[in-house]
Amino acid sequence: MPDTTSPDTTSPRSTVPLRAAVAALPAYVPGARGAAGRVWKLSSNENPYSPLPSVLSAIVEAASEVNRYPDMYATDLVEALAGHVGVGAEQVVVGNGSVAVLQHVLQAVLDAGDEVVFPWRSFEAYPIAVAVAGGHAVTVPVTPDGRLDLPAMAAAVTARTRAVLVCTPNNPTGPVVHAGELETLLAAVPRDVLVVLDEAYLEFVRDPQAPDGLDVLRRHPNVVLLRTLSKAYGLAGLRVGYAVAEPRLAAGIRAVSTPFGVSHVAQRAAIASLAPTAQAELLERVDALVAERARVTDALREQGWDLPVSHANFVWFGLGDRTAACAAEATAAGVLVRPFAGDGLRVSIGEVEANDAFLAVARAWR
Repeated sequence: MPDTTSPDTTSPRSTVPLRAAVAALPAYVPGARGAAGRVWKLSSNENPYSPLPSVLSAIVEAASEVNRYPDMYATDLVEALAGHVGVGAEQVVVGNGSVAVLQHVLQAVLDAGDEVVFPWRSFEAYPIAVAVAGGHAVTVPVTPDGRLDLPAMAAAVTARTRAVLVCTPNNPTGPVVHAGELETLLAAVPRDVLVVLDEAYLEFVRDPQAPDGLDVLRRHPNVVLLRTLSKAYGLAGLRVGYAVAEPRLAAGIRAVSTPFGVSHVAQRAAIASLAPTAQAELLERVDALVAERARVTDALREQGWDLPVSHANFVWFGLGDRTAACAAEATAAGVLVRPFAGDGLRVSIGEVEANDAFLAVARAWR
């Protein structure tokens, strides 16, 4: 009987060429996963709380219907999100997480070679999404304290620029942009250039100078808001993201979106999460995480760390060449963190016990 477990080394390799942009794509590196034994996972900015009972019930009920296709247009979810945000349903587009929605946004506005300006270091998916959409990335360094340099980003806009990405709070460094500096950027950017406000960590923001994204959108029709239910709402494993835009832009984004992009289970869980009672409970959890963020940050500063001011559910260590070694030490101590080679470490705010374990690791780094 033939050995079917061995790889077939006689099969010819494909000579079909990949697009140059695809062959050159940087790999998206996910947060490390736990192995055997007790390991604290602080590498993926996940909400450490389990689903609410009402949300779990919706998931279980929807699971019995997965033999059917989901609503392709996610009609009920779109209406729930529109009501939650306070806009018309025609302004909301959903997708398989905010990463997928960003990809659709760029596909809707970019032609080959068009430029996209974004900060760096920022969200790891940006250069990938831009390249896949056929665009050319124009990166602008963040400031030494991890903030977006909006004047420099405005100066980087050229006649070829079709989009500007503003991550606030910035992932992985944590600071939020302020309303005044955002208005200055928007005044400098031509009105036919799309400005994406990536607000994945919106619910964790407590800075009074942070912009009101919806107000910005109402006054600037070239703005698109990008949001997610992965972080504050704890649905990272189900992938629900959405964009809010003026109706014509929203229609264009919807036109290029993947059909049936949000599963039936994800749609029902998201709708359950947006119910008033569930939302109140979820936001209590967010408040608890914000308080824990303050406790962890204060403890780290007492250890002597000078950290960027984070308004997300993580903290950032600009460790430079020490990054890989410190990440390995954390892993050896049972704490998984997210290294960005040569730049620094991002550490999520998790359970109290996990955070305490990390504080012990950080103390040893000093």
